[in-house]
Amino acid sequence: MKNVLEHKGYTGTVEFSAIDEVFFGKINGIRDVVTFEADTVSKLKKAFRDAVEDYIETCAEIGKEPDKEFKGSFNVRIKPKLHRLAVIKSSAMKISLNQFVEQVIAKEVID
Repeated sequence: MKNVLEHKGYTGTVEFSAIDEVFFGKINGIRDVVTFEADTVSKLKKAFRDAVEDYIETCAEIGKEPDKEFKGSFNVRIKPKLHRLAVIKSSAMKISLNQFVEQVIAKEVID
């Protein structure tokens, strides 16, 4: 993923507005909305890092635990037939359904 920034376990998306001629983004995976923007890539990277630091500091000031981006746990809703086939396949591989799903996702998203 080439349009993602990372800092202290948080990631941020990056987009570009041709009309405003500005790069912008937001911190992903947290309940609060924290955005950042800049007119150059180097400034954008700094704005992202500053946004993460500000988010962590603000949470500390107000006594709130900062959201961590992802816990590694999520619910997935799939068709019953696909669920059954995944269980059969994972059983044949002698691994849990969770391990099977993790392997399949990893294969698709890791470069």
